[in-house]
Amino acid sequence: MTILDRRLHAYREDLADTRLQGRVAAPRFVSPRVRRIASPVVDLLVGPDRASGVNSQLLRGADVDLFDERGGLAWVQAREDGYVGYVDAKVLAEPGPAATHVVVAPRTFVYGKPDMKTPRTAALSMGTRLSVTGEAETRGSRFAITADGEAVFADHLRPVGWGAPDYVAVAEQFEHTPYLWGGTSGFGLDCSGLVQLAMKMAGTLVLRDSDMQEKIGAPLDPGPDFQAVRRGDLVFWKGHVAIVTAPGEVLHANGNTMTVAREPLSAAIARIAPLFGAPTVIRRP
Repeated sequence: MTILDRRLHAYREDLADTRLQGRVAAPRFVSPRVRRIASPVVDLLVGPDRASGVNSQLLRGADVDLFDERGGLAWVQAREDGYVGYVDAKVLAEPGPAATHVVVAPRTFVYGKPDMKTPRTAALSMGTRLSVTGEAETRGSRFAITADGEAVFADHLRPVGWGAPDYVAVAEQFEHTPYLWGGTSGFGLDCSGLVQLAMKMAGTLVLRDSDMQEKIGAPLDPGPDFQAVRRGDLVFWKGHVAIVTAPGEVLHANGNTMTVAREPLSAAIARIAPLFGAPTVIRRP
């Protein structure tokens, strides 16, 4: 049988997604149950062990397919990008009302009532989906009221389906955000998490990891000294990706500064070369 990428297909030695019957071997196949992420940001673990590495993250409001639960961990697959991993079972809830709005600010607070002077109850990342049922105003500030009775500053939300006109401008809002391996939120990002979140906010859903993202758009001949590269192009190395923000400049979440940072493209190429070689491909979305 064909070997499928376990990051995008739910199968283990003991259990597999029923939709994979005939494609993988497993002693038992199960039909998934839909659940919703109830916490602001949730780590998606590599294995069924809380000490295992973090491959990705899920935001509040994201729907997942649940296949198995044991030892307090749930084996799930994200419905949005298909990524498979383990989450704390306590963060899963039954699906509620459909989302009506999405957070468009890099980060925003949730309040128990529509008043910015009251204690915050949570902090949400850009990309979080919420069900809004009403609106209230306090001292001139408009708040959206969610189906759970919480309040979020209304100007930090847009209706589901809204798309930013420029994904690079979205990514630029995260400059100086801390680097976080596996991070996909406004609280911490890795290189491919930055690309995925920025493009999603511009209406384009792409896969999670940099090797998966190497299929975005079309390959580009960068020309001598990368003169043909322009804003919006993606520069890939083995295991890394950067966004071109201007001729000769990139923005990327990187372990060198441990932040999302701007850097001259030539400096990035020279710095990365001893570790991971030259860029492998340039793609134009």
